[in-house]
Amino acid sequence: MPDTVSTDALHATPLDALHRTLGAKMVPFAGYSMPVQYPLGVLKEHLHTRAAAGLFDVSHMGQADLVGEDIAAAVEELVPGDIQSLKAGRIRYTQLLNEEGGIIDDLMIAKPVDDDPNRLHLVVNAACKDKDYAVFEAHLKGRGSLERKSQHALLALQGPKAAKVLALLDPQCATMPFMSLRPASIAGTDVVVSRCGYTGEDGFEISVPAVSATKLAETLLEHADVEPIGLGARDSLRLEAGLCLYGHDIDVTTSPVEADLVWSIGKRRRLEGGFPGDARLLIELHEGPSRVRVGLKPIGRAPAREGTVIETVEGDGVGIITSGGFGPTVEAPIAMGYVEKTYAQPGTRLHLIVRGKVLEADVTSMPFVPQRYYRGSK
Repeated sequence: MPDTVSTDALHATPLDALHRTLGAKMVPFAGYSMPVQYPLGVLKEHLHTRAAAGLFDVSHMGQADLVGEDIAAAVEELVPGDIQSLKAGRIRYTQLLNEEGGIIDDLMIAKPVDDDPNRLHLVVNAACKDKDYAVFEAHLKGRGSLERKSQHALLALQGPKAAKVLALLDPQCATMPFMSLRPASIAGTDVVVSRCGYTGEDGFEISVPAVSATKLAETLLEHADVEPIGLGARDSLRLEAGLCLYGHDIDVTTSPVEADLVWSIGKRRRLEGGFPGDARLLIELHEGPSRVRVGLKPIGRAPAREGTVIETVEGDGVGIITSGGFGPTVEAPIAMGYVEKTYAQPGTRLHLIVRGKVLEADVTSMPFVPQRYYRGSK
């Protein structure tokens, strides 16, 4: 999880002092000093988020607005998502692609509640934001602009009790549908609340001015159901949810089709193309990719980490693990990786080569833990 960036060069989020007051263990991550765990520990932080509500600092991620006339059409020239059909107050997950159809980054794009046709909200990964911004700015030159929200923090409140907690501060949050956003006033601060996240649980992300971020976090942490959660549990939660981590499960060599993200490619876009790498993606959509991302369950208790070679039972190399570890909710080791499509069927027995020894594993469907997004009252 930690990277190797010198601590002298690290950025701090607006919540840095609060993390240290709460006893967080800080590590370098994506150019920032970030909490990897608090005194509760990674295992209990993970289980607490599955049972109640966890508060994450994701302020290192990039927030920006894309502005310009007919901005949705311009953005569609860079991504395979159907951005032009986005309705006011809705969010769409998509990918920024290169000319070979590889993923430069995965990102969230939202349309403001006021239905302004000339503005979109953007959230991108921390390690990719400078690169992403450069791509957007070069593409929009003369047609629009990118406005960074560098003075904003981003908090994520995730878990089955997140809605109950947030509704105490703003009752309307309780009925927001999954992948929607709206402006709100919480703890005396104007914020933008999005019902989304990356743990597989129901939850919210809250964009808040940096000067008010600590006050908001402290207000949320006052509730008995909320605990601060670090990067360690964030990673095991998203792995159990079967969600890709950029730079590990997806990168500039993998396409959205290989990564099993076809659901994020708009139906109209599959027919029309018109985005970088469309020739490759349309072929892969029609014929199937040569390799595909799958879930794997090792037999026994030993985990298989990123970089582990995947072989057939006959010893032929057919793939590699891109994320792996112990799933606290599953109570077993889990992994995801890419294999040749011949071996992607759930139930297929494969071998993982861990420190020179064979570890048996079965291909399995994902997610490993059922996703519990809020789809509306029943």
